[in-house]
Amino acid sequence: MAANLLRTVLSLLGIAVGIFSIISVYAVVDSLERNIRQSVQGLGTDVVYVQKWPWGGGGGEYPWWKYFQRPEVGYDDYQRLKEYGVRSADAIVLINGTSATVSRGNSSVEQTEVRGITFDYAQLNKLTFREGRYFTERELRSGLPYCLVGADVADGLASGGRLLGSSVRILGTEFQVIGVLGREGSSLVGESHDARVVVPAKWVVSHIGDEMNGSAIQVRAEQGVTVAELKEQVRSVMRKIRRHAPASDDSFALNESSTLSSGLDDMFGVIGLAGTVIGGFSILVGGFGIANIMFVSVRERTGQIGIQKALGAKRGFILAQFLLESVLLSLVGGIIGLVFAGVLIYVGAAVSDFDLSVSFENIVTGIGLSAVIGLIAGYAPAEMAARLDPVEAIRFNQ
Repeated sequence: MAANLLRTVLSLLGIAVGIFSIISVYAVVDSLERNIRQSVQGLGTDVVYVQKWPWGGGGGEYPWWKYFQRPEVGYDDYQRLKEYGVRSADAIVLINGTSATVSRGNSSVEQTEVRGITFDYAQLNKLTFREGRYFTERELRSGLPYCLVGADVADGLASGGRLLGSSVRILGTEFQVIGVLGREGSSLVGESHDARVVVPAKWVVSHIGDEMNGSAIQVRAEQGVTVAELKEQVRSVMRKIRRHAPASDDSFALNESSTLSSGLDDMFGVIGLAGTVIGGFSILVGGFGIANIMFVSVRERTGQIGIQKALGAKRGFILAQFLLESVLLSLVGGIIGLVFAGVLIYVGAAVSDFDLSVSFENIVTGIGLSAVIGLIAGYAPAEMAARLDPVEAIRFNQ
């Protein structure tokens, strides 16, 4: 390696680029998958969502025409679901809302999601407060014009002084701000409260209407109850509420986070396979470079090999000697590629809000791939060296 530095560097470059490519792809895909799965888990692994539209299409084309005529989930469904009761339900929440401009004095925040909620919402959704408090049950049940403001909205309205206790205008109504939510950060499935204003669902129903697009009822299972059991109970009660005939289809969908998770498994499996193929071609080129330098090395050291065999060196010793050299070359190239990938991921994480990192598994994968490529690329040259006739090998350089 030291005697032929330029040749060594050029050979290592192929392996370095290959490992850099495949580990960079793996790191980005793993980070993306981790962020999305954490966001999906934020929906609640023990929560069933009663909605008009089902999540996903079960493969193939999404049959939207089957669900288009369904009624939206409304406040009446929520009240009757609470009235009839679901034995395995720990909490039941209605979520409805719309998009509106929130203003305060000369400041305004456009396209803000105004989310209407019922009392159990805080149990099912982790809310942190920068200042202020949550609604009382009476405030939500009465639909009083009180609101909670997300961090981004609060920052947009902060020019008028302290926000807590002041009034903001939403859809022509003055709301008193009783709480400012803590910053949650961005979410890949849109469940961050930073750009939301939270108001009583009863107010939304009274001023906008009962059936809002995208409305949902959240039902969380009691401890020890499976989501499957909860879904069966919710389905039975909802069919009773909507007076379905025994043979008729449901006019609602029961969604859960596992539906999204199963789709993620397939999606990231395909992405990971694509990354492996792309990086694999780069590593293949690097492997040819390692094989080439090893064939040249065998050619240059044919006389030395002959002397070693004449002094009693076994075939396995010669084979191991060249395989070790090939693996070391490949490992050095792989480590260089890992360093480059780590620097790229670090810079990417620093200049963006996305959580990027190279996992220990990725490092082990990179080193393991380098060693395997070194073994494969070096086997043919090592085998050729091990099979040399000692007499002919000694004569080769004379």
